[in-house]
Amino acid sequence: MELDSISGRIAQQLYQKNKIAVQGFETMQFPDSFFDCVVGNVPFGNYKVPDKRYDRHNFLIHDYFIAKSLDLVRPGGVVAMVTSSGTMDKKDSSVREYLANRADLVGAVRLPNNAFQRNANTGVVADILFLQKRDRAAVERADWVDLGETPEGYSINQYFAQHPEMVLGEITTESTQYGKQETTVKPIEGADLAKQLKEAVGNIHATITEPEIFDDELDALEEPIPADPSVKNFSFTNVDGQIYYRENSFMNKVELPAVTAERVLGMIALRETTRKLLDCQLHDGSDAEVQLLQNELKQQYTAFKAQYGLINSTANKRAFRQDSSYCLLASLEILDEEKNLKRLADIFTKRTIRKPEPVTSVDTPSEALALSIGEKAKVDIPFMVQLCGKPEQEITDELAGAIFRNPVTQQWETSDEYLSGNVREKLATAETFAANHAEYQINVDYLKRVQPKDLDASEIEVRLGANWVKPEYITQFMKEVFKTPNYYAGIDIKATYSEISGAWNISGKSLDRGNPLVTNTYGTLRVNGYKLLEDALNLRDTKIYDTIHDADGDHRVLNKQETMLAQQAQESIREAFKQWIFKDLDRREDLCATYNRIFNAIRPREYDGSHIRFEGMTPEISLMPHQKNAVAHILYGNNTLLAHCVGAGKTFQMIAAGMESRRLGLSQKNLYVVPNHLTEQWGADFLRLYPNANVLVATKKDFEPSNRKQFCSRIATGDYDAIVIGHSQFERVPLSPERQKAIVEHQIDDITLALADARSEDSRSFTVKQMEKTKKTLEAKLQKLNDQTRKDDVVTFEELGVDRLFVDESHFYKNMFLYTKMRNIAGIAQTDAQKSSDMFAKCQYLDELTGGKGVTFATGTPVSNSMVELYTIMRYLQYDTLQKMGLSHFDDWAASFGETVTAIELSPEGTGYRAKTRFARFFNLPELISLFKESADVQTADMLNLPVPKAEYINEVLKPSETQEEMVSSFADRAEAVRNGNVNPRFDNMLKITNDGRKLALDQRLINDMLPDEPESKVNRCVDNAFKVWEESAPDKGTQLIFCDLSTPKADGTFNVYDDVREKLVARGVPREEVAFIHEYNTETKKAELFAKVRAGQVRILMGSTPKLGAGTNIQDRLIALHHLDCPWKPSDLEQQEGRILRQGNRNKQVKIYRYVTENTFDSYMWQILENKQKFISQIMTSKSPVRACDDVDDTALSYAEIKALATGNPYIKEKMDLDIQVSKLKLLKANHTSQIYSLESDIARRYPREIAVTQGQIEALKTDMEAAKPLLAQDKDHFDMEISGKVYAERKEAGAAIIEACKALKAAGTEGRIGSYGAFELHSRFDNFDKVFRLSIKGAWNYSMEVGKDPQGNILRVTNALAGIERALPQVERRLETLEQQLAQAKEEAKRPFAQEAELAEKSARLAELNSLLNMDEKGSEDALGVDEDAAETEVADKPRQPVNYAGRVAERTADNVRKPSVLAQLHAKQAERTAEPQKSQKRKSYDMEL
Repeated sequence: MELDSISGRIAQQLYQKNKIAVQGFETMQFPDSFFDCVVGNVPFGNYKVPDKRYDRHNFLIHDYFIAKSLDLVRPGGVVAMVTSSGTMDKKDSSVREYLANRADLVGAVRLPNNAFQRNANTGVVADILFLQKRDRAAVERADWVDLGETPEGYSINQYFAQHPEMVLGEITTESTQYGKQETTVKPIEGADLAKQLKEAVGNIHATITEPEIFDDELDALEEPIPADPSVKNFSFTNVDGQIYYRENSFMNKVELPAVTAERVLGMIALRETTRKLLDCQLHDGSDAEVQLLQNELKQQYTAFKAQYGLINSTANKRAFRQDSSYCLLASLEILDEEKNLKRLADIFTKRTIRKPEPVTSVDTPSEALALSIGEKAKVDIPFMVQLCGKPEQEITDELAGAIFRNPVTQQWETSDEYLSGNVREKLATAETFAANHAEYQINVDYLKRVQPKDLDASEIEVRLGANWVKPEYITQFMKEVFKTPNYYAGIDIKATYSEISGAWNISGKSLDRGNPLVTNTYGTLRVNGYKLLEDALNLRDTKIYDTIHDADGDHRVLNKQETMLAQQAQESIREAFKQWIFKDLDRREDLCATYNRIFNAIRPREYDGSHIRFEGMTPEISLMPHQKNAVAHILYGNNTLLAHCVGAGKTFQMIAAGMESRRLGLSQKNLYVVPNHLTEQWGADFLRLYPNANVLVATKKDFEPSNRKQFCSRIATGDYDAIVIGHSQFERVPLSPERQKAIVEHQIDDITLALADARSEDSRSFTVKQMEKTKKTLEAKLQKLNDQTRKDDVVTFEELGVDRLFVDESHFYKNMFLYTKMRNIAGIAQTDAQKSSDMFAKCQYLDELTGGKGVTFATGTPVSNSMVELYTIMRYLQYDTLQKMGLSHFDDWAASFGETVTAIELSPEGTGYRAKTRFARFFNLPELISLFKESADVQTADMLNLPVPKAEYINEVLKPSETQEEMVSSFADRAEAVRNGNVNPRFDNMLKITNDGRKLALDQRLINDMLPDEPESKVNRCVDNAFKVWEESAPDKGTQLIFCDLSTPKADGTFNVYDDVREKLVARGVPREEVAFIHEYNTETKKAELFAKVRAGQVRILMGSTPKLGAGTNIQDRLIALHHLDCPWKPSDLEQQEGRILRQGNRNKQVKIYRYVTENTFDSYMWQILENKQKFISQIMTSKSPVRACDDVDDTALSYAEIKALATGNPYIKEKMDLDIQVSKLKLLKANHTSQIYSLESDIARRYPREIAVTQGQIEALKTDMEAAKPLLAQDKDHFDMEISGKVYAERKEAGAAIIEACKALKAAGTEGRIGSYGAFELHSRFDNFDKVFRLSIKGAWNYSMEVGKDPQGNILRVTNALAGIERALPQVERRLETLEQQLAQAKEEAKRPFAQEAELAEKSARLAELNSLLNMDEKGSEDALGVDEDAAETEVADKPRQPVNYAGRVAERTADNVRKPSVLAQLHAKQAERTAEPQKSQKRKSYDMEL
């Protein structure tokens, strides 16, 4: 290749058999991985060449030549280049990093500075570099990327410092033409350069390996031939009627059976025509040209299809799968569900690609800004200058308020970027800069407008354990509330917090012994207040155990009575803390300021994608506004979560975002990780949206051991727009062992520190043991990683070169290990799924690589089970933010936003109630949600208003049969036996009972098929309803779904619900072939056939379970009813089930959803679990702004709550529910009252005294100024003097003009200050950025401001008017002082006013506490356990054995005059007092210990 035409033409004559191209290297269209070797002398110079593919790297000409040459050689091929020494020696190592990532430096030779003297007449130091291309990206940093030093101290590339023999001369320095000293290489006197060079090259040892030929299917029988550059890599081609397969620089002949060969040749022809057609559209061919090619393609396709069937048929797919364009060919056909041809793709009839029209000029800076964001993904001022031809200053002035210069990065940012995120931090920074640089004042002014409203104490919840509360405050709390003696407080007894393990510790817990507050009021005899406080700080409920010694040895038994008293005392501490924490004014202000600084500082960014041009997208599809905004979020924001409901179009959003981010140079290699069965679907969608995209879709076969290395090498070396792989394949690409080791070592360090912490506070051995166990597991893992010999054929994740990751259905990765001190709390998983920790490690790697911008998750159900999943998402996507806010420990996060509530729930036996600790209350929600929404792009159905049918919910509540009632009570006996350890857990356990309970609720015959078929059972009611709907919807062939997760069909003849339902329906006249079970269709093909029949109305009743009929099942066309025979476990299951029918594409406008519930069985328990989970989720996913705290049922959860109440069949539960609502309302009123009192106290202590002092000062100042102004106001027309800028003016007009000039001079200097004086008054001026006017301040004892106008005399008149106005202002200010003094007196009165409904709140709270305690009694032995005497038991606990309806409702009846028996808690305290007075004589010796 030669640029000079004369030299080029001479070379063509000299080497007539070789191809000599006379053109620039940047215009050469060679394919990647084509040559074995590239040799060249690169051009030198400080300029760049335009080449869209490399533009984003900003390469200078010689760097560009080397980079492009590397892409042209195949893996293993060599690039030998002569280049200037700058390539190896320049300080900025980014180019060397780029090269080292793609190639190994085999060797380099540094030539002396006279090497080119004779033929080029230039004295320059040059290097010859030999680079060998890698087949995967490098993981470790190569030595030659960095600079080193020679023994003489010269700075030179590390390679030459280590290999001085490769420098052919003497290293020294010389003066350049600019007088700088530069390192050079002087030739050695009398040395022969040719000989030196030969010796040096002899030191380089490398071999050009023969390209490996993989894949059993390609049996290469003949010598390979050199590749044809016009054939795409990894493609079949037709050479004189023979089939060849191109792999990098060779093409191998492929022997195939005759028919297969014909198929392949036919598809090669189709591929070529399709490519021609796409090219023609891309280069703006005329309509006639496009139509000609479309007709040619149609003819070829028709002929091919007639002979070999559809391109998507199995035989054709198998024959052509290896071709990199198979996806493109497959996208020519649009298939229906039965895999039959529905229609041909649009490319046959329409233009599917628009030629990109570059915009070269615009009229206004705002248009230039929109284009800069669209084309460069940033505010690129030089680019905008080119576009609109205005100078830089004019553009930035005109866009003031729309763009801001970030003082930290010195880059320009758009207002939506700059005025969002942590705006408090940004304001503080801007104010610091603006103090010395006036140009940043505008940043300050705008940031002030967007500051979140400061929250006051009544809006913030502080709970024990929040790590943003100073430990000193906890010490102070103990001192004031526990009355800790002064000589202990803060010295021996004090609170400390460990940042590393997130643990709180209170030292000297047992020192303060005789303090009744610690042992009685806020503690018990068994456990004192300090211990309870420490447990509360660590979010633990204290439980107390007795160790009992008997013939069988020692047993630890939970002491229910002591535990209940301890938990009551702990509750009192929590309550006391809530009352105390904001009482002190200074403390209140400090805590509010801290909270506002850390949590209430984020302003979520609004993303607008309307300006994105989506080059290359088919004109037939246009994205909806919410999709464009989501793409903008992915492009301009950090890691993103697309939390979009079903049907919002997540697939197209991710595809478009990936293509745009590549076009803008924000990413180079996009990897899409999708559910395994959807990989090909994704490939097809990709080409539907971007017909010309280069997509690589992985199949199962690619990841078989024999093909994996080759496939990963294709990813690493190919220039793909996107690589699509399945979830399970993604796991098979491991991170490098080095990185895995580092991660495990980091975890071990964390646990070691936590262990030291736990031991120092003499923590429960349980915690220590658990952590020791985790540590051992991690150490074993590390050992395994260390022993592993590096397998060469395993390509690691880093080596793929992926820099943007899209994960579809990301909820599959929600089980991630988190270390927490809390225990036995529902909703906190301690399990660790391998795939989740793998995903987390890869996300961390991409965060490092891209600065937290490289990961996008998409899911319709971000939170399916518990609040923990929200934290998990934040750990994946916002890890840095969590660390900055001090929330990287789960416990810190939970203490800031969540509260464990010990609530009364139905016990799993369904007969009594029990206390269960779970996360049920979340506070400070707006701050949590705005933090979450920094990464989450939430779109719910109500925001999108999708066209889905309206649902009518029908709750079928059935009475239990006698058999069922008896069995439920037998479960209570079984559960008691399990709890007391009387049964071997292998034979019976809680899980087994729960399962039996669920089965019994569904149908008693599942427990024993000999039992009768109850006519009023769930199954029979469902059959009735299904048959009725079947008859009614016969004209439209309406279809129904019946979901049942228990009792799936069995082939062994035992009873199951599925067969029972089908037989009963068939007996009533429903044709057997119209009722189907999903379980009978066990392959993807069979499933597809079944779904097609349901859509066509041939199968009208389909039964299945959530896993088999849930996500990804599209059969909504004719669905008219859905039946829930049993209750699913998760709200997301329910959402997925109902998402089958409430979906776009359903012909019915109205549908029915039946839910079947059997009273007083496990059904009630199941629906309650579901309700608890739904509460939180609807808070997160709601489009409305969240409330400050949520613990009540909201409207989406109401239907669950109704079912729960219906299922218990218990009248007493109603009283508890009503009281819950009333107490919540009263608490809200009280909180509001407290808030007012706080605000008044604050005003009395701070605001009023301050304002009164200021007003008094103002009155004095106005009186002084009034006297000073009198002589000036008394002047007549002829007497006047005013000093401006040091000069005294006697003429009013001149003075007025001088004022204007002085103001302008100050603005030009960018400052503000004194410009003169008038009598006793100083004159100061400043420029107001907002109103764009000058302001003049007249300063006497007080300050008077006015606007400077354009009329000189008018300005003097304004000054006179301002002084005359002093006399009028004085009486107003005096009146204000009077008002302030009155307000202060009123405030003092108000602050003493008590809360009016205090008594009502106390009474209702007490009644509620009593109800909760009573509902929590175990059905058996509760009187003994809690020491309730027998008389009380008879009157208070109306216990009627074997009548399940009332087990739940043992609530004391109120007597007529509303006098209640002593409450259970009162009895407990009385019992405890008795016991301390006279120690009991116990049969068994007990030694006490408690669980810490």
